[in-house]
Amino acid sequence: MPGGMPPLIPREVLLGNPERSQPMLSPDGMRISYLAPDEGDVLQVWVRTLGKSDDRCVSAERRSIQTYEWAWDSNTVLYRQDNEGDENFHVYAIDLETGNVRDLTPWNGVRCQNTMTSSKRPAEILAVLNVRDRRLMDVWRIDLRTGAATFDVENPGDVERWVADDDLVVRAVRARTPDDGFEVRVRTDSASPWRTLLRTAPDGWVLPIGFNQDGRDLLLLSSLGSDTIRVVAREIESGSENVVAAMDGLDADRVMINPTRHVIEAVAFEPGRRQWSVIDPGIAADFDAIRSLDDGDFRIASRDFDDRKWIVEFQGAHRSTKCFLWDRAAKKADILFSDRPELDQLQLAEVRPIKYRARDGMEMHGYLAIPAGLEPRNLPLVLNVHGGPWLRDYWTFNLWTQLLANRGYAVLQPNFRGSMGYGMKHLHAGDRQWGRAMQDDLTDAVRWAVDEGIADRERIAIIGLSYGGYAAVAGAAFTPDLYKCAIDLCGNCNLFTMIRSFPAHIAMRALWNARVGNPDDPADEELLTNASPIFAADRIRIPLLIALGANDARVKQSESEQIVAAIEKNGGTATYVLYSDEGHGITRPANRMDFLARVERFLAEHLGGRYEPMDGERIAGSSAIVRVVGPKR
Repeated sequence: MPGGMPPLIPREVLLGNPERSQPMLSPDGMRISYLAPDEGDVLQVWVRTLGKSDDRCVSAERRSIQTYEWAWDSNTVLYRQDNEGDENFHVYAIDLETGNVRDLTPWNGVRCQNTMTSSKRPAEILAVLNVRDRRLMDVWRIDLRTGAATFDVENPGDVERWVADDDLVVRAVRARTPDDGFEVRVRTDSASPWRTLLRTAPDGWVLPIGFNQDGRDLLLLSSLGSDTIRVVAREIESGSENVVAAMDGLDADRVMINPTRHVIEAVAFEPGRRQWSVIDPGIAADFDAIRSLDDGDFRIASRDFDDRKWIVEFQGAHRSTKCFLWDRAAKKADILFSDRPELDQLQLAEVRPIKYRARDGMEMHGYLAIPAGLEPRNLPLVLNVHGGPWLRDYWTFNLWTQLLANRGYAVLQPNFRGSMGYGMKHLHAGDRQWGRAMQDDLTDAVRWAVDEGIADRERIAIIGLSYGGYAAVAGAAFTPDLYKCAIDLCGNCNLFTMIRSFPAHIAMRALWNARVGNPDDPADEELLTNASPIFAADRIRIPLLIALGANDARVKQSESEQIVAAIEKNGGTATYVLYSDEGHGITRPANRMDFLARVERFLAEHLGGRYEPMDGERIAGSSAIVRVVGPKR
């Protein structure tokens, strides 16, 4: 065992389902719910009475439930579920009194984007659905008692976000303008006409997140007048605006809004670790006391209607998530559970925030994990590229990172240009830079790690999911001498075919045309050709591991099959794994275990790290279909 590394952690411990996760309080404060595996290792909703041990499973899905919420009636639990990864999410309601589970959106081929609720209308929800037109998301009103769904607000064709007030009346929308800017529209009530409140230029950002209690102020995340995203309150009649929270160089991230008083209580910023800016003095003492409970980054995950009890989650990059029940009056916490208690007995890799300079001088942020027991010198390195790409990595527990670090690899996660979180200049520096400056930032991250003496330049891999998968294939094609191997999960290789194949409900063509390129505009043909790895497949000389879900609504099978065929034609080497019951990402435990087993074996073959052998051709219960091209090994 090199350098005193801890023992190999079994995949089952790192990659298996959490023991319990996502606890929530019922609005009446009488019950607590959480997600936990059933006997078939499928995550279901469980409910128990506070102070008792009467835990019971109240759902019976074939695929794990990922998120859920309580309705304000304290008797109904809502969750969304699709069909084997097709992203046509339906909304299901669990009646805890009868045990009945009902599909509230039973139309075939229809997708629920999100739901809206209000404590003043506990028996109703609003659901954003594409029933009328698969390309457009309208608003429907659903009665939780009868299941009756009534058409509420029609999408005029450009709306991508709806916001309701405290009376559950939709009174604000965000629309995307033809030039890739945003427009926020508001109305006084359901009978009033819509009017424009504000517009942004293509390099701006605005997102309505709610109304205040009397409905006169619209709460927004906005970059208007600033490079960074601030939290603001705008009076909808006069247009006057008040900045609630802002921080130089960083976008506002989480916004904590009281669900009944509708005031902003705190705003989080994420320079590397989470920093809370407390806005409402009424919670200041709570936050001061909560900070002393644990050394992780916390958030308020749930609360009861009377605001007497909170559920507080503490996350860490190298430990389980710990969940507490917080009594606000007593300023006292009781531990509920850790989501993966086995992890707390293990020696995991420390993850630290890092900075580096790209070749044009732009400052980049990211995270670096060093294997436990090893010095940060001359290590094999895995560059783990986040998806989106208009997202970012955070200081939080990452299964891939900890698995790879335990196998002996340093893991680097850069927030390259085009990532959110660091202002508009950083975000829009990635516009039309797929395969160009965005890819250069990844190359520069590797060179930083080599120059710092952390990474062995001869043992470097690039891996990623979604955009990260694209970046992995692009790295193999555009910088063929930099990486020893590459791993692509649900990534694309041909920007023309990917953008043209978007499903009807992904109404983001203006965004992609502006930030990536328009496949139907001859002026962008050279740009997209040069950014598509399929057209440089003859330069790929390193082995690739490529995996995809057959039901992926964003990246079609043809994306993976194109690049595999091109690699084979050019005499390269690739292993292609198709999971027949997955979508965009691998969620079923058996499939997740199968894929990561292949990842660690693949990296061990090419970078020399440790791995846990996989019994047989696939993990039991996995739907993996495997094709290998290239020279036999």
